[in-house]
Amino acid sequence: MPLAYIGLGANLGQPAEQVLQAIAGLAACGQVLAQSPLYRTAPLGEPGQPDYCNAACLIDTALSPQQLMQGLLDLERAAGRVRDGRRWAARRLDLDLLHYQGISLDTPELQLPHPQIGRRNFVLVPLADVAPDLEIPGVGRVGDAARAIGRDGLRTW
Repeated sequence: MPLAYIGLGANLGQPAEQVLQAIAGLAACGQVLAQSPLYRTAPLGEPGQPDYCNAACLIDTALSPQQLMQGLLDLERAAGRVRDGRRWAARRLDLDLLHYQGISLDTPELQLPHPQIGRRNFVLVPLADVAPDLEIPGVGRVGDAARAIGRDGLRTW
């Protein structure tokens, strides 16, 4: 079965618990093979938000990328996330399909690999914890990209 790489984040409610619950909930989408430590990061976007709890995980899945993305959206809704169109707003749960083995997509609904994957240390560092040798088109080897972008603003949760 293909491997999929998921980024997780939350900064409302009990962020660490919500991220861990989401990782457990991913069992409905496939087998969780690895998860990163939890990281505390400053929020992007609207001022005054609480810090984020971020992580990444690796799953083995039989779902297509589109089916997996729907599963991620279902987990977000179950956690109380309301998508209101605002970017970088505070949220109870944010799940991103970062990479899906062997698939590149560029549709209005889903882009793979995730278009921001190489620009954010709160994505690359946790992803390097679970898949340092993963090669991502346009980014390169994840471990190298994580070292290059650095750990500024990241702390263990």
